[in-house]
Amino acid sequence: MNLSRSKINALLALALFTFAFLAAEFRFDVNVGPLAGAERVVIAQGFILGASVLGFIGYAPLLGLAQRKGHSLAAVNAAAVPIVIVGLTQIQFPTAPLVLEILGCVAFLGLGLLGAAAHHAFATAFQDDPKLATGAGAAYAAGILMQFAVNLLNCGGIAELIVLGAATIAISALSVVPQKAAESSSPAINPFAESSHALAKQACWSIALVMILACLFSTLDNVVTLSNAHGTIAVQTWPRLFLAASGLAAGLIFDLAERRYMGLVMLGIAVLSTISILAVEAGADPNLGLVVFYLSSAFLSRSLPPPLHSWHRACMHPPLGRHGARRQQCMCIHYIGHLACPRDLGQRCLIMIGALMLLVAASVAFVAAGLFRLPQTEQEREREQLAEEALAAPTIEEQRQAFIANHALTPREVDVLIAVTQDERPLKQVAEELGISMRMVQRHLSSIYQKTDTQTRAGLTKAFPSA
Repeated sequence: MNLSRSKINALLALALFTFAFLAAEFRFDVNVGPLAGAERVVIAQGFILGASVLGFIGYAPLLGLAQRKGHSLAAVNAAAVPIVIVGLTQIQFPTAPLVLEILGCVAFLGLGLLGAAAHHAFATAFQDDPKLATGAGAAYAAGILMQFAVNLLNCGGIAELIVLGAATIAISALSVVPQKAAESSSPAINPFAESSHALAKQACWSIALVMILACLFSTLDNVVTLSNAHGTIAVQTWPRLFLAASGLAAGLIFDLAERRYMGLVMLGIAVLSTISILAVEAGADPNLGLVVFYLSSAFLSRSLPPPLHSWHRACMHPPLGRHGARRQQCMCIHYIGHLACPRDLGQRCLIMIGALMLLVAASVAFVAAGLFRLPQTEQEREREQLAEEALAAPTIEEQRQAFIANHALTPREVDVLIAVTQDERPLKQVAEELGISMRMVQRHLSSIYQKTDTQTRAGLTKAFPSA
């Protein structure tokens, strides 16, 4: 991977955003439990993720409004920093449940804005890079490892607030995209390109697929979150290493053979997630849900940048391509958070039935989005292009007619041309077959030489298309 300065900045911004977002979410969950009770953690988490949705959605129009008023991208990013730090202060030093939830939403609103900026910078820097998924996976893994180090040191309070504040400022600075690069990332519309209707249909089905998968994974997330709040499992140490490794593995796997197998891998992950939901809701060890959730969420998050960015470039719709994935995921988590939290046997049965229905819906969306069709490799595309060029090539007769028209040959000159280039028979025999004199054949041949810029019969035969 050829790493330019813009790519390094984009990778760092995405890694720091992953770290700040997950670290703040973890600290929020840990502090909500003692103040409001374990059952409240899942619902409160839904609220902050919903607030991050508003940040992701609001970034593009906010940026447009600011630029119309003469403000730069750097100013817009910097404006989100104090919003995040104010909310993070309450998350680190909570005073009351309601205040914690309100200011937590404020913090994640700002993180949503910065997350949109980081993804914008990453999409712009890696727009034509075949290692897009690998880069996203590496940034994701680096962010997870940062969070693991902070959790391992157990540096909560003022120390963690300083670290998260510094990360927030760095994200704002590193996510500034040069104006020329931003303009070049939005290609001009080609009226002869693939049908925009087909591309829009594929994009809609793909976004629907993201929403369905997010519902499956958020169910596992809520199981893990609730178990962590009750102290049944702990997510702050070794599971983070597993999540970092699976995120990097997902990026590497997805980039194999030009992302040829990404759709099939994601379907397998969806099936595995559904099985784990059924098992955990039936009474299996919650650690099973923990492992599968971390594996699934890493693969889900790494599967989104490549296709969505491609659809952004094809459909000319930057907000959809760059930020749509995280928005849809957060929306699903927010809306089904209270439903996915198991409270009694009846509700668990509904969750199990719902998981199966979501798997069926995901399979339909996979087919409709075209993810079951293996994309062509570069060699296959080259062979297909050569075959198309061979079919589109003009016939010998068409080439001959073009040669005659281009050199303005008369009908009698055409007769002489065909006769003398057909074989090496003498000109006397050509004259007899055409019913003209030898002198007339030579005059026509001299005119043909002059018009076709040739000097010999052999040169003329080589220039005139033949079977």
